[in-house]
Amino acid sequence: MGADFDDPEPRRRSPWGVLALVMLTGIALMKNGVDVALGPPQPAAAASLGRNEGETFAPLTASKALPHSPADRIRIPAIGVDAPLIDVGLDTDGWIEAPPADAPDVAGWYQNGIAPGERGTSVLVGHVDNRSGPAVFYGLGTVRKGDRIEVPRLDGKTAAFEVYGVEVYSKLDFPGPLVYGDTGHPELRVITCGGLWTRADGYEGNVVVFARMVSSR
Repeated sequence: MGADFDDPEPRRRSPWGVLALVMLTGIALMKNGVDVALGPPQPAAAASLGRNEGETFAPLTASKALPHSPADRIRIPAIGVDAPLIDVGLDTDGWIEAPPADAPDVAGWYQNGIAPGERGTSVLVGHVDNRSGPAVFYGLGTVRKGDRIEVPRLDGKTAAFEVYGVEVYSKLDFPGPLVYGDTGHPELRVITCGGLWTRADGYEGNVVVFARMVSSR
């Protein structure tokens, strides 16, 4: 997600709930970036969900859910991410807030949603770049199936997730129910901007990492 959050396009209401609406509009329409020729890496086809027709989620074995506790950090060893998390909520217009544009090494957890490790889908967001260059999730598009994501929590527990898919979705056709839906397991979505970037319109979509909790300690 870039640093310029001006939204010249009308915000369209959606039927699939406040959280999904917040994420779709508040995240997907955040725009800015570095020169497109130097843009962030995009996911490989091999990292896609690879669902069979009629299959919604990959059949990973999930760990037992944890009780609610605020998230503290996010670690993605495969891309060298070890970043603090801040709580993000809604702005005065009812849209999700982004982490501060001048804090590129910080990611955000939507605190009014599911905590990482709880049953349901927890959502973490972060910038891909800002006007100074790459930010915390610049390399998110290179994450692969099987990579691990760890989220230390304020209760002292760490929820460990396994990636089972990485996708890029257009901001104009964002599959909210698929991304944010409750699978019956503790799930994690890590989201940043992605796709083509242009000076006029910013990033055209979002990179979304799908992961399921497989252990905790």
